[in-house]
Amino acid sequence: MKDTVAASDPHRESVAELLIRLLASEDELGSFVDELAFMAAAEIGQDSPVSCGIMLVRSRRSTIVCGSDDAARRFEDIHTYLGAGPRVEAKKTGAIICVEDAEDEKRWRDFMEIAVLHDLRSLVAVPLDIDDTAQAVVTFYAMQPHSFGEPTLSAVQRFVEPVKRSLRVAVRTARFAEAAEHRQRAMESRTVIDVAIGITMAQAACSQDEAVAILKRASSHRNIKLRTLAGELVNSLGQPEPITPFTE
Repeated sequence: MKDTVAASDPHRESVAELLIRLLASEDELGSFVDELAFMAAAEIGQDSPVSCGIMLVRSRRSTIVCGSDDAARRFEDIHTYLGAGPRVEAKKTGAIICVEDAEDEKRWRDFMEIAVLHDLRSLVAVPLDIDDTAQAVVTFYAMQPHSFGEPTLSAVQRFVEPVKRSLRVAVRTARFAEAAEHRQRAMESRTVIDVAIGITMAQAACSQDEAVAILKRASSHRNIKLRTLAGELVNSLGQPEPITPFTE
C-alpha cells in the first residue's frame, strides 16, 4: 500500500505541485487517475480518513474506474455491478450527491445494504464535466456517519476544481497521443499497401487502378483485410515489410 504524507510534514507537496508532478509523468491515463484518487483521499482525509474512487468515462473508450485503496475499489465495483447508487445518480443528474448515513439512507437501497455490510457509512459523489468527450465522478467514502459536514464538503468542492482541470489536460493529452498512434498505424498500412500495388502492377502488367481492384477482390475473396493481404504479398517475395519514416 502507498504511504501517505503527514499533513504536518514541511516537505509535503501542495495540491498544485502534486497535480503538476502527475501531469509531467509518463504514466498512462489509467495510472494517472489511480494516483489522482490516492492523492484526493490523502488531501480530504487529513482530519478523518476517507477513501476515494474516480470513474472516468470517455466517448468510444473503455471506462476507467480507480480507487485510492481496496475499500474505494470495492464500493466502485458495487456501483458498477448494480448500475445504481450515488455515483451513478451524480453522473446522470450532474448534481453533487451526499449520503450522511448509509444505514438510514432510503435511496438506492440495494447499494446501501451491500455497502453497509462492508462498513460504509457516509459518502459524497461529485460529477465533473471534463470536456465534450469525457465525464468523471469523484466519490469520497467514509467509515463514519456524517463525515461530510459543511467544512469537509466545502473542502471537497474546492479540491475537485484543480482535479477537473488536471483530468481535462490528461484526457486531452491522451487523445492527442492516441490520434498520433492511429496516424502512424495508418501510414504504416498505407506504405505496405502501396508496395503491394506496385508488385501487382509489375506482375500483372496492369495500371495502378487495376492493381488496386485485383488486391481488393483477393482481399474480399479470402475475407482478410487489405493490409494483411498486402503484407503477405510482400513477404511472399522474401522481402520484409517496408519501414516507414514514421516508425520510431
